[in-house]
Amino acid sequence: MEQKLTAKEFVMNILNGLAIGSVVVLIPGALLSELFKYLASSSMPALSNMVWYFGLSNSVMAVVCGILIGLNFKFNPIQAASLGLATMVASGAVMFTPEGLVLSGTGDIINMGITAAIGALLILAVGNKLRAYTILVIPPMMLLIAGGIGHFLLPYTMKITSLVGYGVAQLLTLQPMLMSILIAMVFSVLIVSPITTVGIALAIGLAGLGSGAGNLGITVTGFAFAINGWTVNSKGTSVAHFIGSPKMSMPNVIKKPLILLPSICGAAIAGAVGSVLGILGTPMSAGFGISGLVGPINHLNLVEGGWSFSNILVTIFAFVVVPIAVSLFFKYLFMKVWPILSPNDYYLDI
Repeated sequence: MEQKLTAKEFVMNILNGLAIGSVVVLIPGALLSELFKYLASSSMPALSNMVWYFGLSNSVMAVVCGILIGLNFKFNPIQAASLGLATMVASGAVMFTPEGLVLSGTGDIINMGITAAIGALLILAVGNKLRAYTILVIPPMMLLIAGGIGHFLLPYTMKITSLVGYGVAQLLTLQPMLMSILIAMVFSVLIVSPITTVGIALAIGLAGLGSGAGNLGITVTGFAFAINGWTVNSKGTSVAHFIGSPKMSMPNVIKKPLILLPSICGAAIAGAVGSVLGILGTPMSAGFGISGLVGPINHLNLVEGGWSFSNILVTIFAFVVVPIAVSLFFKYLFMKVWPILSPNDYYLDI
C-alpha cells in the first residue's frame, strides 16, 4: 500500500475522521437521551436500563474516530481497527482504577487527533511489507507505540483545554450583557474546533446566564451551518448540525475560517437576547446547545415558573426563532449583499 499524500490531505483525513466520528457517537443521545430519561422517570421505568447506551456511545468516540480516520486513509480493516484501539487508549475516556477500567466522558479530541496522526504515519511507513504478519504486528504496534505516545502526551494536550477554560472564565467577571455576548461568540467558535465545549463548561463551572449564553452560541452555529449549506448538503447532513453537533463541519472551518463569520455575528445577537430573557443553564448542560434539547430543557428546569406556557414560548423564541432569524439574515448579508461566502464553502462530502 503505497500512498502519496500531501500534508494538507493528511491533515484533512484526520480532521474529517474526528468530525464525522464525533457526530456519529453523539447523534443517538442527541435524539433520544432526554426522551428516554423522561419516559424512564414517569411511565416506562424499563427504559432506564437503556439510558446508559448513550453514555457508552459517547465514551467510545475515540474508537469510532480512529476507525473512520483509517478508512479515510484507505487502510485495510486490521489497520483501521488497530488505529481505533490506539486512539481509544490515549483518549482519556478510559480511567484506570484499582477496581478495573472505567469509561468516563468522551475523552480529549485533540489527543485523539494527535494519536491517530502518529498511528497513521506508522502504518503508512510500514505499508503492506508485513503481508501475512500484519494481524500479528499492527495491533500491538498501534497500542504500544501510537497509543503509548498518545497516552504520555495526554496530560499536556489537556492543558490546552485548561488554558482556553481559564480564558473563558475571565469573561464571567464582566457585566452580564457583555459577558453573555462574548461567551456566546466564544462557544460558537469552540463547537467547530477540536476543543470540547462540554469540557470547558465543566472545568470552569459555567452556570446561570453564562451557561445559557454558551448554549445559544452553539445553537446559532448549528442553525447557521445547516442553513448556509442547505442547498449543497443532504437534508440529513444539514439537520445533523443542530440536533447532533456542528463539529462535523470542523474540516470546512480549518480550510476557510471566514465561514464562521455569520455564526459569530449571530451568536453575539443571540447572547444579548439570552441575557435580556434570562436564559439559564448548568455546567453539565452548557456546551450542548439545542442538541438533545439539553439547553432548552435545563433552562426550563431552572427558570422561575418552570415549565409554564410563557416560559416555553420564551425558550422556543431564544433557542429556535432567534437562531434561525439571525442565520437567515447573516446568510443574506454575507452571500448576497456582501458576497464573501457561498453555499459551497459549507459543503460536506459524507
